[in-house]
Amino acid sequence: MPNNKGRKRRFGSIRKTSLGEFQASYLGPDGKRHFAPHRFKKERDADRWLNGVEAVIVAGDWTDPDRAKITLAEYAERWIVERPGLRPRTVELYRWLLRKHITPYIGDVPLNRLSAATFRQWRADRLVAGVSASVLAKCYRLLRGVLNTAVDPDELIAKNPCKIPGAEKETPEERPLVTVGQVFEIAAALPERFSAMVLLAAFGSLRFGEVTALRRCDVAEDASQVRVVRQFVEVPGQGVVAGPPKSRAGVRTVTLPQAIRPDILRHMSEFVGPDPEALLFTGEKSGGAIRRPNFNQRTRWTEAVTKLGLEGLHFHDLRHAGNVWASKAGMSTRDLMARMGHDDMRAALIYQRATSEADQHIADRLSKLVEEHRRGPA
Repeated sequence: MPNNKGRKRRFGSIRKTSLGEFQASYLGPDGKRHFAPHRFKKERDADRWLNGVEAVIVAGDWTDPDRAKITLAEYAERWIVERPGLRPRTVELYRWLLRKHITPYIGDVPLNRLSAATFRQWRADRLVAGVSASVLAKCYRLLRGVLNTAVDPDELIAKNPCKIPGAEKETPEERPLVTVGQVFEIAAALPERFSAMVLLAAFGSLRFGEVTALRRCDVAEDASQVRVVRQFVEVPGQGVVAGPPKSRAGVRTVTLPQAIRPDILRHMSEFVGPDPEALLFTGEKSGGAIRRPNFNQRTRWTEAVTKLGLEGLHFHDLRHAGNVWASKAGMSTRDLMARMGHDDMRAALIYQRATSEADQHIADRLSKLVEEHRRGPA
């Protein structure tokens, strides 16, 4: 056992307590004295701990351990509040992930006590509990982002302990692909005031929030195009709120197939008021924006698609089908991404360089598919 009694240590100090344990401490780069998070049974263990701290300081990786005593749950909530530009739906998702899958299990652990093993055990336990890998991937990406900020710029911890290879990847289940004929069957099965919603989602590649936010002024006089400049999102405590599309590329103008333009014009004539700001789709009585649960209830969506042999079909699957059809029109990925409103690192380039000719070509291809369906088998 090393005997430091009577000699001055080069770095830090070790004190033997009345219980026979050893307490280590040191003066940090901030000029303050910091103590080891626990006491040691053996003096050589306290000595090793001080040597490790010294090495971290020399390497320039030291962080104030007292600041890192904040719990993961508290820091994550602060991270969400201070994060600029988060959309309401994203904030809602992050808080739900924390409340449901993170905080009850590791939320009370201080940042300076988190380790790679902490997250491996947490993920393994949640998988055993039946949580899907897809949901855990969302949780893991959130945790990694939170702790990246704790490393830099906040400098609360030296390294990000989220180190599970592949944990951030999602493998969502394959969604059903409806045919052109099935799209028109769905449209016919719903109340007439909602039929055009189905056509716009499928043949315009629009999301639910984008379709329900469309106004008369967003549709060309001949229904040749629709302009997507906003979407509706549901915010807890506020109801349906209009906001920007899901991504920068979501702001777009979509050319509609010639074959469905009469259907859109007919809908606007029968169900849409003359005011340019009038919504294309509203409830029969309220005249206000349509919430997703209300839409499912009013259209009896689940019952309708089940009767058509499409059990489990979601409204979003209509957009998925439209994207698949558009991809077969022979256009570039850039043009397809612009039509679909997808965003990634090249989002601005994708949107700015997409040509109206390319979008017209996609619309013509979709129109041909509709006409083939209406003609029926030869």
